[in-house]
Amino acid sequence: MGVLLIGIGGGSASGKSTLARMLKKSFSNEVSILRLDFYYYDKEHFAVPEDKINFDHPDAFEIDLLCRQLKKLKGGQPVERPVYSYTSNSRLEETCRVNPSRIIIVEGILTLYYQKLRKFFDLKIYVDTDNDIRLLRRITRDIKERGRTLESVKEQYLATVKPMHEQFVEPSKSKADIIIPHGGLNEIANDLLIEKIKGHLLVNR
Repeated sequence: MGVLLIGIGGGSASGKSTLARMLKKSFSNEVSILRLDFYYYDKEHFAVPEDKINFDHPDAFEIDLLCRQLKKLKGGQPVERPVYSYTSNSRLEETCRVNPSRIIIVEGILTLYYQKLRKFFDLKIYVDTDNDIRLLRRITRDIKERGRTLESVKEQYLATVKPMHEQFVEPSKSKADIIIPHGGLNEIANDLLIEKIKGHLLVNR
């Protein structure tokens, strides 16, 4: 049985998770999703105070662990992925089992940045959304879902999110096989992507 590995990258709040959920809905239990955010290092890993941690820098993620787990999933073995708390900026003791499947999706802001991660992907997608729209989405999400204040979201955006996007995330667009504009709500692009995946599954039964 062939396994299709898909990498979805793009800026914060660009629509990556929306796209991943759409593919999950379309292919049901044939899809396993790994979010790059699951692999944040615990705050104790960093040699700086918690309020100085740059969560948008490539060094904030334990990519070697993700690569090892992708290799196992591709080989048909289940893995125990980390569980990360945004409220405490810590990796919890509990883990979450991810079973192997025909379609494995990795999504996150820097998914297409790491060469060692890109080599796993059969299909690399960059979700491209206007910066102002992304910022508004991020403010709404972080306040409602992550318990942040408006002021803290603004400070983090200006201090790390925006400069790291310009330095690392935006350039990773050049590594994509497909660029989807307007986030994960582009129905025409989504339909074409679904058809491509269906074709892969048909050929690799």
